[in-house]
Amino acid sequence: MEGNKRQHPRKAAFIIAEYTTNKGTFKDVLKNIGADGLFVRTWRKFEYGTPIVLKFPLFSFDQIIQASGKVIRNEHNGFAVSFDKRINGLVCKEGHLPEIVHESNRISLK
Repeated sequence: MEGNKRQHPRKAAFIIAEYTTNKGTFKDVLKNIGADGLFVRTWRKFEYGTPIVLKFPLFSFDQIIQASGKVIRNEHNGFAVSFDKRINGLVCKEGHLPEIVHESNRISLK
């Protein structure tokens, strides 16, 4: 799945995700997401093939998705993950991805 050999398109995202690897549990921002994987924006680097479990809101802030996968690429601004099992709700229909939530849509209660 290197380069642009994705089975499913990705959608730009700005979602805070919690993820766990053999190095611990962390929180960072998802840069993009698709049915078969995502990109985490971070300074952290993980070895190719590192197992990872992620938790994040996807279609609403009260619906938390848990997905497992492995790290497939590191870049200067983050890393890419390939899911073990695709997220069916993100399969492109008629050329359009479903709407996802974004952190910028959260309402600040003061």
